[in-house]
Amino acid sequence: MINYITKPFKEFFKLEAASGIFLLIAAILALFISNSSLSDNYFKTLESYITLGFKDFGLKLSVLHWINDVLMAVFFFLVTLEIKREFIKGELSNPKQALLPIIGAVGGMLIPALVYIIINISNPITLKGWAIPSATDIAFSLGVLSLLGSRVPISLKIFLTALAIIDDLGAIIIIAFFYSNNIQIIYLGLILLCMIVLFILNKKNINVFLPYLIVGIFLWDFTHQSGVHATIAGVLLALMIPHNTKNEKKSLLIKLEHNLIPYVGFGIMPIFAFANAGVSLEGLTFSALLNPVPLGILAGLFFGKQIGVFLFSYAAIKLNYATLPSKSNYLGFYAVSILTGIGFTMSLFVGNLAFVNDIEYMDGVKIGVLAGSFLSTVFGYFLLLISTK
Repeated sequence: MINYITKPFKEFFKLEAASGIFLLIAAILALFISNSSLSDNYFKTLESYITLGFKDFGLKLSVLHWINDVLMAVFFFLVTLEIKREFIKGELSNPKQALLPIIGAVGGMLIPALVYIIINISNPITLKGWAIPSATDIAFSLGVLSLLGSRVPISLKIFLTALAIIDDLGAIIIIAFFYSNNIQIIYLGLILLCMIVLFILNKKNINVFLPYLIVGIFLWDFTHQSGVHATIAGVLLALMIPHNTKNEKKSLLIKLEHNLIPYVGFGIMPIFAFANAGVSLEGLTFSALLNPVPLGILAGLFFGKQIGVFLFSYAAIKLNYATLPSKSNYLGFYAVSILTGIGFTMSLFVGNLAFVNDIEYMDGVKIGVLAGSFLSTVFGYFLLLISTK
């Protein structure tokens, strides 16, 4: 019975963990190229423009924006499908089971943001990056857990997955409310119209994706024009995808999720990492890490995340609101709390939004994210190694 219940999770974990390795390779490759003789070609390619459609009627974006605005909308579409499924019939559908990762995720978002704010309180421009260290990269963190195989209790893997999913939900809310600007009311009305059409399709239980996709393309364009970040279109579309809880084999949500996971995990996310992790390390010194932006991100990811997740979760357990994951101990639980400091893709994405008009800070963002994620990976892995002996 237990094996039957955990089988879908194990399959999901294998895919997420494996995609973490591809993410790592893509990030290393980006760092290598951006610090080689190919660096000029690398950055010029990302800044070059591609037009889809006709000159007067088409979409013209830089390569980097095609990746961050279009491909990442697909990523957020998949993430929201996963979140929706988990809340309807998954680890987050049972309030008692969901409480520990929810409380841990809240602490893991609040404390890193507070750490960053304290370090950047005197500069209103850099203060805009407060949400950067609040995110957890689910693929990378699960990839680290996979290195230890069956030594890690599956309950800890479930906890980390659920927490990362809730983290993603928090990131979506932050992006929608804090990183949208120049809102256009007309386009918000068109977004609402698209949502009404999608709602009707959902209520009619249309189980074919094509009509959702057609409306979704218009939804993306209207969102892009509205001032709300375009990736939110992926979130809104996913919320309207029907899920058949009685017969999951006929569920459009499950079908789309299973079909998209390989393409997102092994395609979109490595492409995003390759396009966003490149940073010149020429002349980089230790003192550069002490600048407010990289220091705030590093401290938020490495110290803020583990403190927030562990202390909030520990308090919930001690107050009998939740229980420690089965077959685990506090040392192993703390090690997993450290792994939540692997922000990487989500942190880089939020950084791009925070400093879209102040790109001179982006090198500092990348350095802080890479350093904080690296420290969280190393310390979390070795502590987990010790705790599972």
